Amino acid sequence: MIDIDGAYGEGGGQILRTAVSLSALTMKPVRVYNIRAGRTPPGLKKQHMAGIRIVGELVDAQIDGLEEGSTEIVFQPRARRGGTFRHDVGTAGSIGLVLQAVIPAAMLAPDNITLDLIGGTDVAWSPPIDYMRYVFAPVVRQMGVHLEIEVMRRGHYPRGGGRVRCSIRRPDELVPSVMDRLGRIERVEGISHCVKLPAHVARRQAEAAARVLRVNGVDRVDIRVETYEKKSDPHRGPGSGIVLWAVDDSGHILGADSLGERNKSAESVGQEAAEKLTRYIARGRALDPNLGDMIVPYIALASGESAVSVAEVTSHLRTNVWATNRILGVNIKLDEFDDGTGRLMVRGVGLRSLPR
Repeated sequence: MIDIDGAYGEGGGQILRTAVSLSALTMKPVRVYNIRAGRTPPGLKKQHMAGIRIVGELVDAQIDGLEEGSTEIVFQPRARRGGTFRHDVGTAGSIGLVLQAVIPAAMLAPDNITLDLIGGTDVAWSPPIDYMRYVFAPVVRQMGVHLEIEVMRRGHYPRGGGRVRCSIRRPDELVPSVMDRLGRIERVEGISHCVKLPAHVARRQAEAAARVLRVNGVDRVDIRVETYEKKSDPHRGPGSGIVLWAVDDSGHILGADSLGERNKSAESVGQEAAEKLTRYIARGRALDPNLGDMIVPYIALASGESAVSVAEVTSHLRTNVWATNRILGVNIKLDEFDDGTGRLMVRGVGLRSLPR
């Protein structure tokens, strides 16, 4: 049994997701205590419980302490399973955060995995589903992960109701990754969307983002606008957002996003995402902060030496490194530089070293 102090580092849901995900992948039982100890209120929330349940289904886990407000769980994997798994994350619980936990855990399933998830696709403090589709997925595919994400319907806070299908096939092995310096930016792409709102909201978001990018020297900008006619809009409640991604001449991808909210203009939404992206580009590192955090388990599981650089070292990244080192027994080295950027280096354990 591996003990994980849930109060370590950022002390929120990240360490819990990483611990449960890697427990399922390695088939090693874990005990996570002090869950969200520094938050008000402490303990599990419904959105955390949903992700743990889904990961538990993948490995027929016995889970003790899985109830709202609990500050300790014991997660014991018993047998890997494949097939189709359907789950309602609940209202606008983040589907993106659920996928963060489930995808690594699904990679050694005996059969293909299909996930049918209902919840929030575009909600605060979590990766939007377009980020998962167009930034995260292409990068891990380059490492050998067989992953497809399909959005059937969007879901915004507070009503949720988004629906996402995700398929994961078992990879033979993961390829080490070297993603250090950012090269010449070839283009910026993106999706600006709005639902249950006038179409001009999404257009204004896109136009504002494009203006910022062009002022900062990006000549090729292609932001797709996604809107719905009032009569045929299938969504439960209003919402908007934009996700941008830059692609350099080596195929590196950096992403940034912004969500619409009450009393926030469409122009502010687009400008915010574009300013984030130009800031990351200026730092010259190959990964944006969100991807730097998410890539940690994959480089630790690759069959060789990886070295990746990150535009910003966050508390989530430090926490993920600590938890991954502890559960996988690897030695991910995180170098932090004076400008706030960082570099991760590790010799991965390889998927073939894990129990089938």
